[in-house]
Amino acid sequence: MELSQHSMKRRPFLKYSLLFLAGCSTTTQRANRSFTGQKPELLRFTVTDEQGIEALEQNYGQFRQALEAVLATKIEFFPVTSYTAAVPALQSNQVDLLLTGPSEYVVINARTDAVPLIGIARQDYYSIIVVPEDSEIQFLNQLQGKTISLKKPGSTSGHLGPTKLLLDAGLKPNENYQVRMLGSFEGMEALAEGQVDAWGGSKTDYNIYTQSGKPFREIQQGASLPSDLIVASDLLPAEVIAEYKQKIIKNQDQLIQALVTGEATQKYKGSRLVPVEDADYDIIRDVYKAIGEGDLIR
Repeated sequence: MELSQHSMKRRPFLKYSLLFLAGCSTTTQRANRSFTGQKPELLRFTVTDEQGIEALEQNYGQFRQALEAVLATKIEFFPVTSYTAAVPALQSNQVDLLLTGPSEYVVINARTDAVPLIGIARQDYYSIIVVPEDSEIQFLNQLQGKTISLKKPGSTSGHLGPTKLLLDAGLKPNENYQVRMLGSFEGMEALAEGQVDAWGGSKTDYNIYTQSGKPFREIQQGASLPSDLIVASDLLPAEVIAEYKQKIIKNQDQLIQALVTGEATQKYKGSRLVPVEDADYDIIRDVYKAIGEGDLIR
């Protein structure tokens, strides 16, 4: 499947998010709420992957209750429609704690002073690239001029992770190979039907799909990806954030047990709550820059 001239023309894959975020800056006026070095009586918590209070309650309700008990502070949900909506929510002091993914974090961090509180280190959280079992392709550099299915724009394990593997092999998206964003399982169906030459995505999604018995072959596995994380507003005093971090790590067994009770949170089974630093996410920033989307993280 050779690249056409049209497919080789680069188009910004997150242009709508970029247009929205361009209007967001760290100078946004904030609500009048100061902790003056004291612990807050109420924390507002959200998750960027969940839209609406019902979804938050269904998938993170028990985690909210467990976190509330561990931190000995009342916690309420503050729903947002997307990670882009989380930016003004943080800037205007409507949110204190936010659970998000690595690729979303670097965009949020570029526009707020929010700081990492704790990481959620997932099992088998890395990207792979696979081809059909009978494919002649053995190495990544043989994907030159081919078509690769990825999950969706901005997905850490389903887009940026596989893209990093291909960049390391000297291949640039839509220049050396064509990308089709088909979703994880839809993309693997496309691979099985010969519509694409390779599939890139998370090891977890791959393991789930291959239980169907489809014959694929893994040609490259990446390093562990940066953790999902809970981000804290910079208005929380540093000593309070440090105390929260200590309590969360100390009580991580009960927190993880509560976290995995939702249908959408099964991906966190077997995870650990670990300290993380902003620099841990530089690998994500590097990929954004390499694919020409550096404006998202500036």
